[in-house]
Amino acid sequence: QVQLVESGGGLVQPGGSLRLSCAASGRTDSTYTMGWFRQTPGKEREFVAAIRWISGRTAFADYADSVKDRFTISRDNAKKIVNLQMNSLKPEDTAAYYCAASTSLVATSQMQIQEKYAYWGQGTQVTVSS
Repeated sequence: QVQLVESGGGLVQPGGSLRLSCAASGRTDSTYTMGWFRQTPGKEREFVAAIRWISGRTAFADYADSVKDRFTISRDNAKKIVNLQMNSLKPEDTAAYYCAASTSLVATSQMQIQEKYAYWGQGTQVTVSS
């Protein structure tokens, strides 16, 4: 089992930055793929970014087109934390952000599929507003 706890959400003005963190505990030695998804009321949860690694080394990162060049996903191996650095935030980035993890190496073509992730955090709210 893997437990995930997100932090770092909050209120920020358009153009500002936030850094989300996802701390993993439990069977983290078998956690090979982790991602971030977001959801707004009345809408489907959507993919934001994901990262996977082999033998402790970062193998591949993927991003939704809407956040590419603004968001960066990274992994701190020592602290077992995955971060999402969000820059140039827009009002349309407002959502509840969820961390997800898979204990298998998700294919690069499938990292955007939420059904590939078995473990989820409780979510953290990000609000972009002036």
